Amino acid sequence: MATQVGGAPRRVPVTKERVLATAVALADQGGLESLSMRKIAQELGVVPMALYKHVSNKEEMLDGIVDIVFSEIELPSWRAGWRTAMRKRAISARQVLSRHRWATALMESRVRPGPANLRHHDSVMGSLREAGFSVEMAVHAYNAVDSYIYGFALQESSLPFGTPEELVGVAEIILEGLPADEYPYLREVVIQSMVSGFEYANEFEFGLDLILDGLERIWDAADGGGAAA
Repeated sequence: MATQVGGAPRRVPVTKERVLATAVALADQGGLESLSMRKIAQELGVVPMALYKHVSNKEEMLDGIVDIVFSEIELPSWRAGWRTAMRKRAISARQVLSRHRWATALMESRVRPGPANLRHHDSVMGSLREAGFSVEMAVHAYNAVDSYIYGFALQESSLPFGTPEELVGVAEIILEGLPADEYPYLREVVIQSMVSGFEYANEFEFGLDLILDGLERIWDAADGGGAAA
């Protein structure tokens, strides 16, 4: 890529940050299957070999773009209280994953995690440990919340609709195959969803609060985690 300076084009230097940002943009547009060194190089206006000065292979590139996604998620604040911190962080994570739908399957897959990835995990564990959760219970809590976040994000990304308006069109097609005498309850749900302007994203906080309620009961039973190990 070149810019015009004083009438003469000047090439913008290729950096690791630009390579990774371009990779994220391509993945957002077409998913991981559309991501290749050739396409990244084409976007940057360089030959593919030029990229290897900045990322040695595809795995390093994946490490880098996953780190970018983690950097966009709000870190929990220890002073906010563990429940508030975990709730805000979970909502932020779902929002980020809805922007980067390709990322869900990669988030916990990296064997060489980057600094944002490590900082994120340490901050979440820190908010739980500082609240009095034992190491074992902090791990249980973290896994329960993250399993929900990633599962929700995966299901959300696979839905055949994204807005209430799109839902109506999909629901009309589904209703054609739902005779009232065979599937009365399912038909009822579909019709109610059409009438109410159902948005799947709004379901996230309901399920999240159920999990946090359960964790809070465990935390309370341990006297506010006073016996942290």
